[in-house]
Amino acid sequence: MGNTWVITKRELGAYFSTPLAYVFIVIFLALSGALTFFMGAFFDRGQADLNSFFSFHPWIYLFLIPAVAMRLWSEERKTGTVELLLTLPMPTWQIVIGKYMAAWIFVAIALALTFPLWITVNWLGDPDNGVIVASYIGSLVMAGGYLAIGSCISAFTKNQVIAFILAAVVCFIFLMSGVEIVQAFFQPWAPLFVLDAIQSMSFLTHFNGIVRGVIDLRDLIYFGSIIGVFLYANAAVIDLTRGS
Repeated sequence: MGNTWVITKRELGAYFSTPLAYVFIVIFLALSGALTFFMGAFFDRGQADLNSFFSFHPWIYLFLIPAVAMRLWSEERKTGTVELLLTLPMPTWQIVIGKYMAAWIFVAIALALTFPLWITVNWLGDPDNGVIVASYIGSLVMAGGYLAIGSCISAFTKNQVIAFILAAVVCFIFLMSGVEIVQAFFQPWAPLFVLDAIQSMSFLTHFNGIVRGVIDLRDLIYFGSIIGVFLYANAAVIDLTRGS
């Protein structure tokens, strides 16, 4: 894993060497704060919890995570540095995981910077901090799922805008598959096991379970499977690039 860590440090340093990292962090903090206090009615609810904060994370990530992931491979392919990267004496999967971990750590840093909200809710009341910890874990794992999808899509194209749009669309499909309006489309003709399968693919279904304070092994397996499958596909696409 030493090679993977080298790639991770290289990529993480690249994030903070450009304004992208700071712009993303500022937008994430400002957007999450505004949605929590205004649309989420943080004070008006009169409850000492962070449900109004975490409930918006799936939607914030829908746009911000693809913006982070779109450069992972598209920029490398556009500038031609992917050929140089693939000449390194390490297997493709280590490079893929290294770049992915750098992006995930970057998102984790942005998420950790929301700690003043946690302090605020503890100052105002007596929240269940175990539920809050579970919600942070769920948010980070869900962000990992978004990133894996975005990283895989980014490997297909040299155009970052196309990578962003396609990643956002695929993430939106995974996000909305468990929503009632989507289920209503399939209910008249699809068998029950198909409906259950579609609902089980939803990010919202699994994330909402964790936000309630229940870290179910099935939810972790789901997000872990999403990450594993898309990173495997990511490595396969890069291997085709290396072979060509």
